[in-house]
Amino acid sequence: MSHSTRDNPSDHNEPPADARDSKQGQNDGRDESRNERADRNWSELLQELRVSQIGIQVLTGFLLTAAFQPRFSDLDSVQRCVYLALVGLTALGTVVNLAPVALHRAVFGRGEKRGVVQYGDVMLRITLCIIGLIFVGVTFLLFDVVLSRLCGFIAGGCVALFAVILWVVLPSRLRRSHESVDGAVVGEPAASARPLQ
Repeated sequence: MSHSTRDNPSDHNEPPADARDSKQGQNDGRDESRNERADRNWSELLQELRVSQIGIQVLTGFLLTAAFQPRFSDLDSVQRCVYLALVGLTALGTVVNLAPVALHRAVFGRGEKRGVVQYGDVMLRITLCIIGLIFVGVTFLLFDVVLSRLCGFIAGGCVALFAVILWVVLPSRLRRSHESVDGAVVGEPAASARPLQ
């Protein structure tokens, strides 16, 4: 009778459910729970948001001061439309970049950190796309005003090409290379050691 009511010693050695969940689906060598990983990801996301916010602020300051320059009245209709579109993009980029912070304030203390991190990741990707469009537009506008419209298209296209290569192509190749290495070195032994179900 006493043996039936006694706790199983193995139950005391069993890790918490949160710790067990952290070991499933992410073998990156870190001994951390899902909440600890969410806290770390949120801290890293905040650093990236600060960097992107600085870039938007610099571009916004440049565009706002350009409207008060003497040569601004010499812009043609196309250049004015591009300028207004860039101002709108900077405002949109600022709102999108601050959206994760606003969401974090709204759900603070409710255990929604992982959802906030996922939401912030999406918003940061959108912000980077907006910043890329602003860089391309500013480059086009400057070369159009100083040299010619053809030079503006060429310069803007070059900036767009470099942005796609550095922000999309190279990171994607690095991620695929990392995933293939993990699958060959880590995933296969782990799969062979997995018990049959």
